[in-house]
Amino acid sequence: MSTLVMDADRPTTRTVDQLAEISQKLDLMAQSISVLGAQVNYLMERAEADRRRQQTWDDLLADLTPVANDIYRVAETQLDEMQQFVTLDDIVELAKRLARNTRTLNQMLDTLESANDFMRDAAPLTKDMMTEATAQLAELERKGYFGFARQGMYVIDQVVTSFSEEDVKQLGDNVVLILNTVKALTQPQMMTLLNNLTQGFHEAEAEAQAGQLDIGVFGLLKQMRDPEVRRGLAITLETLRRVSAQAPKNGNQ
Repeated sequence: MSTLVMDADRPTTRTVDQLAEISQKLDLMAQSISVLGAQVNYLMERAEADRRRQQTWDDLLADLTPVANDIYRVAETQLDEMQQFVTLDDIVELAKRLARNTRTLNQMLDTLESANDFMRDAAPLTKDMMTEATAQLAELERKGYFGFARQGMYVIDQVVTSFSEEDVKQLGDNVVLILNTVKALTQPQMMTLLNNLTQGFHEAEAEAQAGQLDIGVFGLLKQMRDPEVRRGLAITLETLRRVSAQAPKNGNQ
């Protein structure tokens, strides 16, 4: 009885193993089909992307073709107009010269780069200098230097239009004497004397206009009693005598 039971269990176990093996193979096939489907989807996506890219290029080519044709026509027209000025030989010769002077061109470019670097480095300094110069010019304008220069040009214009060439020549012949005279007049003693004369003249003129100055004979004689008046007259007469002595003599004297 036990033997029959064992014989009956053997086919069942074999069948289960076969079913498991078949199930395993089916799983592998399902996985392969899934991978194959993923690959097919990837290839389809790539094909769609390639199609869209090709369509884009086709559209771009369709858009650029008229533009290229227009450019070609314009270039052809321009070249026809330039044939009398530039030939193919001229272009070839220019290309040869550029090739021969490549080092020179490189040196020129190096020089331009150095100049550009210098300008870039000097730009802040130049900006500061311009700012300082602008401030200085504004200060000079505020102090009136430019107005003085404009009026000085007006004075020079008046001098130029008022004197002839002969006058300027005579001025040059006597410039040493003029400078010595100006030098003597600008001494402190002479400047003080001129200032005192100017101030005394204005005071005397004011007194005369106010009727406070006695201009009669007795009034003048009375003033002669003043030592300062006599001293002034003495200095004036002595000055006139010295000037007369230094003046050139003529035949009537």
